[in-house]
Amino acid sequence: MKTAVFSIILLGLTTQVLAQEGQVTIKQDPKINELVKLYTKAHENTGYYQIQVGFGNYNRAQELLDQVEIDFPDWYSKIEFESPTYRVRLGRFRTKLEAERKYLEVRKKYPDAMLLKPEEKKSKS
Repeated sequence: MKTAVFSIILLGLTTQVLAQEGQVTIKQDPKINELVKLYTKAHENTGYYQIQVGFGNYNRAQELLDQVEIDFPDWYSKIEFESPTYRVRLGRFRTKLEAERKYLEVRKKYPDAMLLKPEEKKSKS
């Protein structure tokens, strides 16, 4: 008897759960995506430790970047231009401890690598 009552209650609750359906539509201004891209680009280095593996002219930097992407395929890497040279940077590390550990790993392959501190935000005076 208890099993029959329990089964009926369970069956009744199941139909209630299955009856709930809905659709959500989000309307968003297309300019929001542009703003997010601009924000990301403006703040891409802020707050991250990076490892500079080398520098030189554009061709040298591109060759180095290609090699870095082979050696460390899962890490973020890019070329940055700081007059007068192109610099190859690797990683985006939030903590100094994480950055130092990765730095030791990179130094085995690139002995001239340098650990770069995050850029400090400039305050408006």
